[in-house]
Amino acid sequence: MSTTQRIRTILAEHGRLDADASALDENADLYQAGMTSHASVNVMLALEGAFDIEFPDHLLKRSVFESIAAIRDAVDSLAPQ
Repeated sequence: MSTTQRIRTILAEHGRLDADASALDENADLYQAGMTSHASVNVMLALEGAFDIEFPDHLLKRSVFESIAAIRDAVDSLAPQ
């Protein structure tokens, strides 16, 4: 399963989106799609567990969780090489 697919699965389970996570454009605004700041924390925790990473303080901002593409970029930057 690709990183993007794993992120979509996590969003479907934890994002509380009004839209289908599997059908969203990678650049769609997840907050406009219904994700709340509380749900974004749950998404972050699920991402940390799924990818065995930890988001540093400088990545704990709305823009990092605003779209699937932004999340993927952050996960890719933190994943062990």
